[in-house]
Amino acid sequence: MSLLLVASLPVMVIAILRYGTKLLGFCQKLLTQAMKLTGGAVSVSKTHAFIFSNCTHGKVNSVLETFHLYNKTNPTLCIGQVKGDFLDEVVSRVAPVTVLELGMHCGYSSVRILRQLGPEARLLTVEKDPETADKGEEVILVSGFKHKQFQVLACPSSEAIAGLKDHLGASRQLDLVLMDHGVEHYLPDLQALESSAALSPGCVVLVVNHMPRREGRAFMEHVQARPHHYTQQRQHMEGMMELTWTGASEL
Repeated sequence: MSLLLVASLPVMVIAILRYGTKLLGFCQKLLTQAMKLTGGAVSVSKTHAFIFSNCTHGKVNSVLETFHLYNKTNPTLCIGQVKGDFLDEVVSRVAPVTVLELGMHCGYSSVRILRQLGPEARLLTVEKDPETADKGEEVILVSGFKHKQFQVLACPSSEAIAGLKDHLGASRQLDLVLMDHGVEHYLPDLQALESSAALSPGCVVLVVNHMPRREGRAFMEHVQARPHHYTQQRQHMEGMMELTWTGASEL
């Protein structure tokens, strides 16, 4: 062990004692983000097993509470309770009929969205990894929701967007989009949604913005260069951005 490291140990110990809880939370966020960027299949598997073993089947609130319990001591791929509360507020306010979720992961966000939707609404959720998609779908079903309320597409997001008309019908558009998948797909997928006329006027696009600087800059430049198309409503301090697609033409 180097002399520099030895000399630093008392300072490190004091920092951990003083800021232990905050430091642990910060490290957990970093680990969760890293797992999102690398796929995190093992975490999805463990999360799925814990939810099934500990929740009350058929009770959506029990499923969410079990997620929160697991998330206290384990990194997961879910957005977490704080972002989840923000998502709840947006879904409740927008009252969407058709929702597209890009990046289902363990099904946490899907469950939060579905419990806010009206009886005629429908969720289309996309997860490129088939095994993860199966586990996420099982979590949705154990929460008490039926297949008529949602559809899981186990394919890349670009493929799902290209086939939206087949899944939604030619006359239906999206009222809410949640982007929480591979950050490198955020911009091309948004452009694909624009060009396919899939966004209804007033459609809200929620972006979980764990974007690296390059991807984040390109995404924001695209949005800011189209002031007649997008209005940025809010930037949540925990890392979620709300945009509204106006559907207006360039002046």
